[in-house]
Amino acid sequence: MEKKRVLVGMSGGVDSAAAAALLQDGGYAAVGCTLRLLDSSVLGQALESGCCSLEDVEDARSAARRLGMDFYVFNFKDAFRRWVMDDFVAAYQAGRTPNPCIQCNRHIKFDALLRRADDLGIGQIATGHYARVDRDGETGRWRLLRGLDRRKDQSYVLYPLTQRHLSRLLLPVGALNKAEVRALAEARGLCSARKPDSQDICFVPDGDYPGFLRRWGGAELTPGDFVDTAGRVLGRHQGLVRYTTGQRRGLGVSADRPLYVLRKDGESNTVVLGDEAELYSGTVWAEDFNWVSLPPRREPLPVTAKTRYSQTEAAGTLYPEEDGRVRMAFDAPQRAVTAGQSLVVYQGEAVVGGGIIVRAE
Repeated sequence: MEKKRVLVGMSGGVDSAAAAALLQDGGYAAVGCTLRLLDSSVLGQALESGCCSLEDVEDARSAARRLGMDFYVFNFKDAFRRWVMDDFVAAYQAGRTPNPCIQCNRHIKFDALLRRADDLGIGQIATGHYARVDRDGETGRWRLLRGLDRRKDQSYVLYPLTQRHLSRLLLPVGALNKAEVRALAEARGLCSARKPDSQDICFVPDGDYPGFLRRWGGAELTPGDFVDTAGRVLGRHQGLVRYTTGQRRGLGVSADRPLYVLRKDGESNTVVLGDEAELYSGTVWAEDFNWVSLPPRREPLPVTAKTRYSQTEAAGTLYPEEDGRVRMAFDAPQRAVTAGQSLVVYQGEAVVGGGIIVRAE
C-alpha cells in the first residue's frame, strides 16, 4: 500500500524536525520544506539566528537529509513583507502592540503550506506546533485543541486557522512535552536536538523595535505628551513605540506615586498614564474574530479567555456582535489588556476562536 504523503513545514528547530520523524514512524511519507521569509539585505544587518535565517534553513535541510526526506525551500519574502512586516509598522504607528507571529500564521505559513502541498499533489500538511487537532464526532467540525504540555501550548497563536486548514493539518508533537521531543530528536541523531528555542521576533533579532521601524517603515519617533486620564499633561514621551501597556519603568515622569502606561493614542500622539488600579479592565472588544472549533454564534457563550500568549485563561462570557466583532466580559478584571494583541477564547481544551483587541474598559 502506498504511504500517505504529508508536507512538513520545517523551521530548523527541534520541534518541526521531531514532527517529521514522528510522521515517518506513523507510516507517512514525509516531505520537508522551509519558507524563506526574509534575508539580511532586508534588515540591513546580519541575520545569524532566528526562524528566517540561513542557518535555520540549513538546519532544516540537514534534518530532512538525516531522515531521508525530500526537501524544498519556498520563497515567500514578498508576502511576508506585505502581510507581516508592513502590518507591524502600521500597527505600532497607530499606537497598537501587534503580535506578528499571529499575522504570519493568518496570512502566510498555513496558506503557503496548503498551496505548495497542492502543487506537489500532497494531501496533508504538518508543523511542529504544540497543539492538537481532532474532529467532533457529532457535528463533523474540526477542532483546534491545546497542546498537552501547557507550558509549551501554542494554540493561542494558531487561532487564525480555518476548517480548510484544520481538515488537512497534522500536529504530531502536540501530545508530547518538550523533554520528550528533544529525546526523540537526540535518538534520531538530529542536529537540532539541543538547539535552544527562538525567543525574538525573527525580523527584529536585536529587539530594537524603534530602530527597525525607522529602517523599514521610515517611521519617525515623534515626541508627544504624557497625559493623565483627565487629559492633564504630565511630561513628554519619546515616541509611542517606546512604550507598552502596563509599563512603569523608563517613563521619566516625576510623580508622588508609581505611574503606569494605561494606553496609547495614535491620533493625538499621547501616552496615557495612571495608577495600577486603572490597568484593570472587565470588558474587552476584539475584531476580525475567527470562529475555529465552534461555528459562528449569536447568543452569549460561557468561556475562558486570555489576552496575551503567556497568560492563564480567565472565565467570563463572550458576546458576539456585528461585523466580526465580539465583546468579552470577564468575571474578574484583567490587567494590562493591550490593543493589537489577541483575545483567544476557549471551551475546555478547544479553541473557540480569537480576534485582535481594539479596546478595553
